[in-house]
Amino acid sequence: MTTKRLIATIAIAAIAATTIASCGRQQGGDTQKRGSSGKTLEVLMAVDRDLWNGTTTALVDSLFRAPQDGLPQPEPKFSVVNIPTSSLQNTEMFQNHRNILLCDVKADNPNKVYIHHNVKAYPQVWIEFAVASRQDFERLLRQHYPRIEQEIYNTEHLRIQKAFYATRNVPLMADIRRQFGFGLTFSDEFAMAKQAKDFAWVRKEAKDFGIGVLIAVEPYQSQRQLSQEAILDRLDTLMRHHVPGPADGSYMATERRAPATTTTTTLGTTPYALQTRGCWRLFGDFMGGPYVAYTALNPAQDSIITLTAYAYCPRFPKRDYIMQVESICHSITFGDNQTQPGSDQGRVKVVSTSNN
Repeated sequence: MTTKRLIATIAIAAIAATTIASCGRQQGGDTQKRGSSGKTLEVLMAVDRDLWNGTTTALVDSLFRAPQDGLPQPEPKFSVVNIPTSSLQNTEMFQNHRNILLCDVKADNPNKVYIHHNVKAYPQVWIEFAVASRQDFERLLRQHYPRIEQEIYNTEHLRIQKAFYATRNVPLMADIRRQFGFGLTFSDEFAMAKQAKDFAWVRKEAKDFGIGVLIAVEPYQSQRQLSQEAILDRLDTLMRHHVPGPADGSYMATERRAPATTTTTTLGTTPYALQTRGCWRLFGDFMGGPYVAYTALNPAQDSIITLTAYAYCPRFPKRDYIMQVESICHSITFGDNQTQPGSDQGRVKVVSTSNN
């Protein structure tokens, strides 16, 4: 059986099973499938050796192993594991991996990219390249990499949100919703560190690391509030006023000597959102780490929401820690919606129909 036929067979079965199982169960969807496997931000690439070697490996390195923005030390965006396509066909352990990229090369393939969700496990994204040649694979990978990256991030966020929801801190989440009018998913390992008017600081403190989210709202007055300089100034004000360090007079602030990047993003149902990645430091002490700030208009477009995820873990790589609190920010819901993180229920998307 070819890899394409294998994927199609599994996908059809998964869609059928989901349709039957969803009767009388409006929430959860594919959440009743077995949990997907894999380390945080790990991508399993089923690409045969004759294709993997040479220019393809160099391209994968330049895209998937490029340094993640906003980290104090270089760390790759993703951890990549290569296996033969036959191993994916024949091994259930590999088929249950969370992030899978499959390359099927045959002369009569249509040069299309398919995105499958939750084929064998939940949450899962399975990206299939049905291409005629190495050149077609590399061209489509370059073309669609931004979409692929976002699909993987979405799956990672959903996995963390699912885990946190299973041990959710119900009183803390209710407190946040009462204060701000929106909800965030926190596990019971998180606690309120500080609460003030239009501000809250929620954190998790462990022996070797600390992570947390700063939550703030303010009235929307002008588009200037959405500039990078205004975002950084707002973060500095919030941190200085609300996040003291352990030494007398020390306080948290953004590290302006390190570059910050701001890009548009999606955040729940907000109509407009920006993501700013950079580093923070303690003034008056010796601590620092990465942060990711989300600046968004709320659905009513009358206020600005600022969610700042940060991590402190001087002895370990920081990429996976900051991903945990990024995922909390992406769990934002408005109104009374406090349901379990949802799923795409096995749908298949075609993101390229190029026959060139």
